[in-house]
Amino acid sequence: MKGNSTGWRATLGRALLPVSLALVFVFYTGFLDGNPGVASSAWDTQPLHLFANALPGLLCATLLLVLTRRALLSFALAFVAQGLVLAISAIKMKNLGSPLLPADFRMVGQLKNGGLHLLGGYLPASPWPYLAIAAAIALVVAVAKYEPPLFARRTHGLRLLSGVALVALIGTLVAGQPAWAHMYNNGTLSIQPWSAPANARDNGVVTTLVQFRLQNAGKKTKADPAEASQFIAASDSLLRQHMATAATNQRQTPDIVVVQSESFFDPSVINGLQNDDFAPNLHRLAQHASSGQLHVPTYGGGTIRTEFEVLTGLSLRYFPTMQFPYLEMHTGVVPGMVRALRSHGYETIAVHGNDPGFWNRTAAFKSLGFDRFVSQNDFPADARKHGELMPDSAMTDQIMAQLKNDGPPQFVFAISMEAHGPYDKSYIEDTAERDAIPVPQGITDEDKLQLRNYIYHMRHADAELGRLADLLKQRERPTLLLFYGDHLPALTDTYAKLGFTSGKDMLAQTVPYILIDAHGDGPAPKNGDLAAWMLPGRLMEDAGVHDDAYFALTQVVAPQLAALTHAPDAPESAEDSQLKYTDVSMRNVAMLRMKRKLDPFVAQFNAPDTTAIARQSDTQEEDAAAGAHQ
Repeated sequence: MKGNSTGWRATLGRALLPVSLALVFVFYTGFLDGNPGVASSAWDTQPLHLFANALPGLLCATLLLVLTRRALLSFALAFVAQGLVLAISAIKMKNLGSPLLPADFRMVGQLKNGGLHLLGGYLPASPWPYLAIAAAIALVVAVAKYEPPLFARRTHGLRLLSGVALVALIGTLVAGQPAWAHMYNNGTLSIQPWSAPANARDNGVVTTLVQFRLQNAGKKTKADPAEASQFIAASDSLLRQHMATAATNQRQTPDIVVVQSESFFDPSVINGLQNDDFAPNLHRLAQHASSGQLHVPTYGGGTIRTEFEVLTGLSLRYFPTMQFPYLEMHTGVVPGMVRALRSHGYETIAVHGNDPGFWNRTAAFKSLGFDRFVSQNDFPADARKHGELMPDSAMTDQIMAQLKNDGPPQFVFAISMEAHGPYDKSYIEDTAERDAIPVPQGITDEDKLQLRNYIYHMRHADAELGRLADLLKQRERPTLLLFYGDHLPALTDTYAKLGFTSGKDMLAQTVPYILIDAHGDGPAPKNGDLAAWMLPGRLMEDAGVHDDAYFALTQVVAPQLAALTHAPDAPESAEDSQLKYTDVSMRNVAMLRMKRKLDPFVAQFNAPDTTAIARQSDTQEEDAAAGAHQ
């Protein structure tokens, strides 16, 4: 009896340490997460939220315990890993208004492609977080060296069985297996799939990661060809009328320059800045150009979301699981504006003063149909910088260097960098100029600094817009210039405190676009708001390219659907549900277009330009061969 009692107490003693550490881990997760749904004030009212938010970390800690037989080491590693996840999510939330999501882990592979330098700018400038991490690592190393095993190496198969079970649990959780939905569902835990920030507030960061993984795992929405056909048939008269009107634009084939300006918007739309003119060139040029507000599919970052929509004419609204399109495209040929212009004899060139591999642009631009990609190494090494990144002035010079006065027409798509965040520690060449920028009261000194830093760079973008437009006007060849902002800068606290003159949420606030005919020999300017995916149809019609029925369709539905484009986390409006039929129908059309299966449905609308068709056929054969080779 005495031996049995001693063994029981020893077993209980060994179990007490990991159980205590598990309880500490649960409360530590809620405390460090900080969201109201798992904060200490909610522990007694919704304990399941707290436990669910800690469960993935607990599973990992338990697996480590089985493998290492050391409780302190296992939970110390889990503590550090959980802290890093929550810290990264907090940085993303501060700068982009959204917590960490499953798609963000795709960015890990981009760190080697210039991403470490670009994204590293968002890390804290204070040394204390790094000292804390170093101390935590030192503690883990010490524990690993000195902590004795909690139990014997041989457990008669119990360790093996436990390890296999834990690997299976963790694997199914990471894979988003539906069985986990019984715990992480809307009945047990609230879920707001349209708003990641709201979901994190209610449930915590880790639970949000799991719920969005479960929501998107294995989701493959299929296009309905019958509904797409019905929609196109119902739009027949409007589509034919629009294409006939566009066909009256007979002009000399112009060169086309598109500038996607990093984080560009007019700060005078912020309350308190209404009477300031921060974009004089934009306003000057808009008097004789097509212009308006642009609805974009992202906020504060995710440049390639807007970029993808402009280059393809496809709305990411219809591809909800595609958060970072260039990292998730799995086809060798992507239809869009680049290929349409190539079919009309254009040479297509991309210009970007950054690492070409970042965002997987090297491969993506090949799929989109660019002939050449002029990137960071092609820019002057001694370009005078106003900040950390390639200045807009160098981009303007590079654009002009690509344009020739002879040979085929040219399409140049340029992506700027200068106004990229973060704005709290941006290098400023002329601090006196920066400090003289007026900013409103009602925000902190840190917010004022960030706003001034942004405006300093944004005014350079506006100045380069004016310079580029003037240079293009002096060219012999007719030229179209499209300039637009890809998204709002991540000045989240300023927007939250001041708001916008439009009354819109920052996730739905628009940015400006302007389409300039440098020689004025094209159609009359047309003003109006558009979505990013509607821009290529407008641009090509002004260039006299009007034989693609899909792009024409985007113009027919533009007045109805433009406002539905917004950042993924923006709440749905009443207008969204009222346009359900058109929205769903356009989704089917877009999905068929992405899969290159739309042509049979729109063949009767395509202009009988046999030369263009022949060129397009040759291009597609070349691209198919290239895709097969890859």
